[in-house]
Formats: sequence, structure tokens, C-alpha cells
Amino acid sequence: MKTLILTLGLALAAQPVWAAEITADVLDDIPRADVLVLGEVHDNAEHHINQARAVFSLTPRAVVWEQLSAEAAMRVPDDLGDAAAVARALGWAESGWPDFALYYPIFVAARDARHYGAEVPRDLARRSVSEGALAVMPEGPGLARALPDAEQAAREAEQMAAHCNAMPESVLPGMVQAQRLRDAYLAQEVLRALEEVGPPVAVITGSGHARTDWGLPAVLADAAPGVSVLSVGQMEGAAPENAPYDLWLVTEALEREDPCSAFR
Repeated sequence: MKTLILTLGLALAAQPVWAAEITADVLDDIPRADVLVLGEVHDNAEHHINQARAVFSLTPRAVVWEQLSAEAAMRVPDDLGDAAAVARALGWAESGWPDFALYYPIFVAARDARHYGAEVPRDLARRSVSEGALAVMPEGPGLARALPDAEQAAREAEQMAAHCNAMPESVLPGMVQAQRLRDAYLAQEVLRALEEVGPPVAVITGSGHARTDWGLPAVLADAAPGVSVLSVGQMEGAAPENAPYDLWLVTEALEREDPCSAFR
């Protein structure tokens, strides 16, 4: 395993195109990068434990959260000893995200890191669907790039599959725009953190935003090509062919109610 870690570290330093499935113990000595993007399936507790392991290993100066607004991130208390008190300070119960107990180990693992919130305001997310992401985020990184037809089609197909193949095709382009806006908000806060406190920066986000082909790493490659980025995706059951991450882990699938039953 030490040989694998050394190989991954050398590969990262050279910044080639590379990819590897790993086991969770690699997270305890995670390869170094300016930005470590840690993907998740939001309600999977094992994924959050894995993120906490990687954050503890990295000792980041900053953590950027998809789950926190900029205002909420400023309310992270210095004393993280009481999980319930931290959740109350963040207004987590009203956030719509899964139980705070899943995310609490990451806050503890981050220790003295500064926290940044990259949640897109709901009104802007709605406007991005109808007006486009660029219209609601002037000067946002990574939004000016026109999507090639093949990428647009692939992203629309992914959105359709994620919504049980039950969405009208007419809304899919707007859903892609909203996804791009979320990537841009993450990138904006990563760049702010790098400027204010410096690397390394850890990012806690869904595995869709951790994709190297069109997620946050791709936006950062356009906006700040000199910044080194390591993307770690997490998925359940089995990895797809050509998984779009630098590193990835596969965990057992959780038993859940069928999310598509409401559409039948």
C-alpha cells in the first residue's frame, strides 16, 4: 500500500492524466495537492467517515462546503466539542441536508481550518435554470465556456437518469445550468480560500461535483491552471467504466426507499 501511495504522490506532482481505485486506508496518507475535492453520496455515513479520514490526513487550512451558505460558514464555532451546539449554530436542521451527525466527524477532523460556504442561494439557482448560470453570477469562474454538444447531451442524460427518467426534456438544459452554477460557486470559494489562507484546501461536495471531466476540478483547471487539484469520488455498488475521478472508492449500497416510486 505504501508503494501505491508513493506512486500516486509522484503522479500528482507531475500532474499527468491518471486514475485509480483505492481502498479507504489510502485516505490516511492522502497524496498532497493544493485542493483536495472529496466527493460523497450525501446520505452515506461511510462516505463521510472517509472524508473525515482524508481531511485529518491533509490538515487543510480551509474547508469549502457545498452544504453551507457563506453566512452559515462564518458561524462555525471555535468549540466543536458539542455536535448539537454546532448544528444549532449552523441552522443545519433547516438546511435540507441529511442528519448533521453524518457530517460532524469532518468538522472535528478539520481542527483549526477556516470554513467557507459555497451553497448557491435558492433564488439564484432558480434563475439559473431559466436565464443561464452566467446571467446570475457575473465574473464567476468557469461559466463562460460553451459546452460541446456531446457534453451537453451527456449532462442532460445524467440529469434525466438522476430524476428517474421522469423530467420533461425541455427542463434539462436549465438543470445543467444550475449544476454549472454550483460548480462555479464551489470554485469561487476555493479561490477565495487559497487567496486568504493558502493551500491546502479541502472541498466537501457530492461526487457529481468532484468529476474531473466537467465538475469543480474542470472549472478550476480553466480558472486557475497553476493550482494542483486531486479529486476523490465515492460511489456505491460498482464503479462505472472510466470513472471520472483521480481516485475513487466504492462502498456497499445503502438500503433506501425507491426514490422513483413517487413518479409511478
